[in-house]
Amino acid sequence: MRLLILYREELQVFPALGNHDYWPQDQLPASVSEVYNAVADFWKPWLTDEAVNTLRKGGFYTQIVQPSITSPPLRIISLNTVLYYSPNNVTLNMTDPAHQLEWLEHILEMAYQNKEKVYVIGHVPVGYLPFVRNTTAMRQFYNERLIAIFRKYSGVIAGQFFGHTHRDSIMLLLDTKGKPVNSLFVAPAVTPVKSLWQVDSNNPGVRLYQYDPLSYSILNLWQFYLNLTEANMKNESDWKLEYIMTKAYGIKDLKPESLYGMVKQLSTPHSTLFPKYYNNYFVSYDGNKLCEEHCRVTQLCAIKYLDFTSYTDCIGNEDTSQYG
Repeated sequence: MRLLILYREELQVFPALGNHDYWPQDQLPASVSEVYNAVADFWKPWLTDEAVNTLRKGGFYTQIVQPSITSPPLRIISLNTVLYYSPNNVTLNMTDPAHQLEWLEHILEMAYQNKEKVYVIGHVPVGYLPFVRNTTAMRQFYNERLIAIFRKYSGVIAGQFFGHTHRDSIMLLLDTKGKPVNSLFVAPAVTPVKSLWQVDSNNPGVRLYQYDPLSYSILNLWQFYLNLTEANMKNESDWKLEYIMTKAYGIKDLKPESLYGMVKQLSTPHSTLFPKYYNNYFVSYDGNKLCEEHCRVTQLCAIKYLDFTSYTDCIGNEDTSQYG
């Protein structure tokens, strides 16, 4: 944080609000608030006046990244997905908190008309949690709305990036015919976590993405981690490269088609890639941790099926190999 304060006028950062950025935690409001005004003031050096304005109203914004002469425009959409988070009682029974869904469709339609590409960022991810069955991180109603919007504008969206779970996972958005149309990445956190649902912890992790400067497709990522056990023993931190995604999974890039092929390999019986994926899920915290069939099905269904109908069909089958 000190570095961000020191260099915030020299670095371009696109932040997104999380559920612990407010007290009481999770209860981000659907209108102007003291916290929204505070973060708008703090993030002002990075954002345009228009972005700061919507940030004050609901904790979300959009902004064009300054493109090069040869590159098409890239638009960042930072969503306040905490408005849809299940424990957020402030937005309970609201159809469209802060009118963010209406705003999102308008921005994506404008991006489509202007031939822009879009990166969507947010804290709480869409889809189903990979560590517990039949549970979305956000309320199911909002999840279904977002999935429908993302499918409609999948040709505009070049990547989606989330956090919140503290774990390392991917998701694929399939269209209604089962074709992969979007790659989604859930980045691990720098903080370890344990809970009633997540009894196993994680190592801290940070990552670097590589993208195509013309299409903005995601080409690769480098995942770095801190071995927490080792750091506590030595009383010093030594960040290391955990994996390079294309090399780790034998794929050429991180486009939807490539991730779809990777997931097919994860889904095969006795897959040698799945234990590697599951170890990376915990950021190499415990290499001896096993994921038996119930766990494996839960993970695989969460990767490929983000809406209620397809996810429940997958879980109901138990033999996910036929979905591979």
